[in-house]
Amino acid sequence: MAKASAKKTEKTIEELTYEEALTELEGIVGALEDEQNPLEEAMKLFERGQALVTYCGALLESAQLKVQKLSGEMLIPFEEESE
Repeated sequence: MAKASAKKTEKTIEELTYEEALTELEGIVGALEDEQNPLEEAMKLFERGQALVTYCGALLESAQLKVQKLSGEMLIPFEEESE
């Protein structure tokens, strides 16, 4: 739980990159699953987690729109290279 709280004071959600937000979200999920938190602290973690989920979703949607724009409004399926 300390990791999630420490990161909260470092940057606002809007200042985080997608990767930073996802890492913090994973930390919050771990803290909520593994630790016994007082109700008030658990609610704060949950609220921060919900905000991070919304933010990550918005970043992904924005990236998808950019890809669509660059590819002529049509999404091209990603195919992994076979070895």
